[in-house]
Amino acid sequence: MLRTITIGSSVYIQGTFLKELGDGQIAIKVYEGTFIGRPVTPFKARETTES
Repeated sequence: MLRTITIGSSVYIQGTFLKELGDGQIAIKVYEGTFIGRPVTPFKARETTES
């Protein structure tokens, strides 16, 4: 499953989910590297109506 994390205030990384850590962070794998950061919460865009 792909997950997106944030590192700092404006760096986002997307990769394969590895594990959830005890402090609320998650680990993801990108190619041969492993990154740890805060998960980005998904949101649903509001629906628009065409007139």
